[in-house]
Order: sequence, then C-alpha cells, then structure tokens
Amino acid sequence: MIEKKILSEISLYYGNIKMPKHWEIDRNQVCGEILQSKIRNDELRFSRTWDKIKTFITDFMSLKHDYKLTPEYTFGNVFEKNEISEPRLEMNYSNLDKSPDFVLLYGVNIDPKTCQIVIEYDDNSRKGKTWTVDLENNKFVMFPSSQRYFIRNKNNFSLNFLLTLTFKYV
Repeated sequence: MIEKKILSEISLYYGNIKMPKHWEIDRNQVCGEILQSKIRNDELRFSRTWDKIKTFITDFMSLKHDYKLTPEYTFGNVFEKNEISEPRLEMNYSNLDKSPDFVLLYGVNIDPKTCQIVIEYDDNSRKGKTWTVDLENNKFVMFPSSQRYFIRNKNNFSLNFLLTLTFKYV
C-alpha cells in the first residue's frame, strides 16, 4: 500500500467581504485614512472601519478553517495609473518570531479590472511560478507571508487604494 502525507502546502484564500446589514465597510473613510497616513508619513492609525475587516477575517478563518489568527499590523497603499509595486515579502527571515504568518490585501477603492496581485511560488523543481488574482472593490486575497508578491495596476483612471493587513497564526 502507498500512503501520502502532505508536508507543506501553500494555501490562498480570496473572495468578497460580505458584511451584515448596518455593519458595512465605509470604503471612502478608509481611503481618507490611507491618504492621511501617507501625508503624515506615519502608520495607519486604528479605525473601527478597517477593524471590521480584521474581525470578519479572523472569525471566518476560525469558523471555516479552524485557523486562530491575531492581527499584527495594517497599512494602506495608493497606486497611480500603471504603477507596479516592487516585489514585497512580509516575512522577515532574520526575525521569524516577530514576522506575520499571513498577509491580506483588500481592495478599498479600485477602478474595475485594473489591479492584479501577482504571487510568486515554487512547485518543487518548477521554480519561479506565479499566480495572479484580480483585485476589485471589497475583495480580498490572503496568503502566507513567506510568499513574495507584487501589485500591478494597469490603465486605472483614478488612484487605486489597497489595505494590507497581516496576521499571526496562534
């Protein structure tokens, strides 16, 4: 008999954030908070609005996937027309204890069909593979913080606003 044991897996979670009535996310408020943090050149301060996103994700991951996540840090990004981010890696290999386990990107205010998240990964000997997820308003993608990624904006007429949240697995 041949048996199989999965030693490692790269899981990607993505979809829409559907909030209960009267608990909707005020995306315009989040855009304003992101702009204020950029003007101050400061980190994003606590907000009840994006705290709803954190609560939604931690509750969903706990109930559906039995993952206990605690929020680490949150910051916002603003992208101009055709701007592509540098490759990013949220994990700090020189300080793994302090590094987050998951990164979540949330589409706050995005021109339709203009923003993609490109996640780099290796599949055994097949190195340098990528997975692309289209990011729209009120959609998210979450993946392990050990995966490099970049954000590609194409033909957006106005600024694209994204929220980045990181989580620790407990």
